[in-house]
Amino acid sequence: MNTAADTGAFDCVILGGGSAGCVLANRLSADPANSVALVEAGGKDNWIWLHIPVGYLYAMNNPRADWMFRTRPDPGLGGRDLAYPRGKVIGGSSAINAMIYMRSQAADYDGWRQLGLDGWSWDDLLPLFKGHEDHFKGASEHHGAGGEWRVDQPRIGWEILDAFIDAANDTGIPKTDDFNTGDNEGCGYFHVNQKGGRRWSAARGFLKPVLKRPNLTVITGALADRLVLDGTRAVGARIHQGGAERILRARHEVILSAGAVASPAILERSGIGDADLLGARGIDAVHHLPGVGENLQDHLQIRPIFKVAGVRTLNSEYRSFTKRAFYGAQYALTRRGPLTMAPSHIGAFTRSAPEFATPNLQFHIQPLSLDKFGDPLHDFDALTVSVCNLRPTSRGSVHAASSAPDAAPEIVTNYLSTEDDRRVAIDSLRLVRRIIKSPALARYAPVEFRPGAEVDDDAGLLKAAGDLGTTIFHPVGTAKMGPDNDPMAVTDARLRVRGIEALRVIDASVMPRIVSGNTNSPTIMIAEKGAAMVLADR
Repeated sequence: MNTAADTGAFDCVILGGGSAGCVLANRLSADPANSVALVEAGGKDNWIWLHIPVGYLYAMNNPRADWMFRTRPDPGLGGRDLAYPRGKVIGGSSAINAMIYMRSQAADYDGWRQLGLDGWSWDDLLPLFKGHEDHFKGASEHHGAGGEWRVDQPRIGWEILDAFIDAANDTGIPKTDDFNTGDNEGCGYFHVNQKGGRRWSAARGFLKPVLKRPNLTVITGALADRLVLDGTRAVGARIHQGGAERILRARHEVILSAGAVASPAILERSGIGDADLLGARGIDAVHHLPGVGENLQDHLQIRPIFKVAGVRTLNSEYRSFTKRAFYGAQYALTRRGPLTMAPSHIGAFTRSAPEFATPNLQFHIQPLSLDKFGDPLHDFDALTVSVCNLRPTSRGSVHAASSAPDAAPEIVTNYLSTEDDRRVAIDSLRLVRRIIKSPALARYAPVEFRPGAEVDDDAGLLKAAGDLGTTIFHPVGTAKMGPDNDPMAVTDARLRVRGIEALRVIDASVMPRIVSGNTNSPTIMIAEKGAAMVLADR
């Protein structure tokens, strides 16, 4: 007997109010004839640190805005477990992330098409990226203007970062002023999702302008428990809000947009997944779909740190109360200065070895250093040269721990579990050292603090990669798209869950292979395309 209150029907019920969910709510409610419910477990974004760019330092690892997930201990990281931040607020991870605007490489999407996913090539997707973009350079061959997704240039510079760009150029990584033309090779300043020095989240861009639509209902503080199924058709969702259970019915379809960690867990709690795994967790299997929760991919960032001299970095600037007060006033009056900083100000894309056809490494370079996010800045001036393997071959998993909706999912990352990934990690650390030794940085007398210059053989560098490595917050792939002949594909090219009617997954979960860069704007593009598919299939 169903004891949950039935609270009405909508044409579409969207579970997850993050980057993808905000886009879906906007697009699907644009037709007044469509009634749409958007369900978000977190609250409203009415906290100042969700809008000041540097607020990510306070939002990550804070239960007000972060799910506070942790991974299982990872052998590739010396048995360490990691904090695994995911946004728990309207706007999702776009409310707490690095704000870096990155589309990735054309070859990534052409690779999806070559897997048998028609309609997912770079040429297919570029109009979607441009269509919702509002780029500070204006409309051009590569960029759009007037859309909801604002892209700005940074509002602060650092001498040490300009010198790093010169050093990278000396090492064969050319300077670039735009990473988003389909070929992101080069080194330069990131473009950011900000407007006038404030964070521009998906909620701010896509959701808030349409909140007054009478056919759009936004429900916050509501935890999605499981889908309501009629046989193998999704007809609604069970949610928990304020201590009560509610049923939201869907006349047309249910859309999962809860992200690569939460979406597979909702599927499994609903009885959709690997039957043996579900049985072991006390969940009755409704539909055997073994790929659910598998194929987890993420970018592991390795964070070498170099002490520098004769140049300001945020480490020393932040220790001065006078400087902090000045920066606060500077931001309040001009919306400029360090409070507008993204976690990484400049980046670089290059190859770890000549055999790679396109860049397989991404650098995030920071004029600061700390042991880990959430810890204090070091008491010396320093430069952090974070580097990650863009196309890891290691695969992990995310699975529901039990049938309880408030049980944290089991996240198994399996970093550095393949020989290919171990080789790239070693080569990437050697490349960092070559850049640092460039004459362009010599006047700052860089000294390797971590892992230390004495670590020089392959075994030592691999151990250092495991000791210094951490997530760069890009989990994808746990409900991957795939052709009919792929037994591990959870969704098809139209993002429909295989074997279940009226159910789609539209978020980063569906990426069959991780993109070669930051994942937030590609996720927004997926939501744009997914919304068009939903409307076309009506």
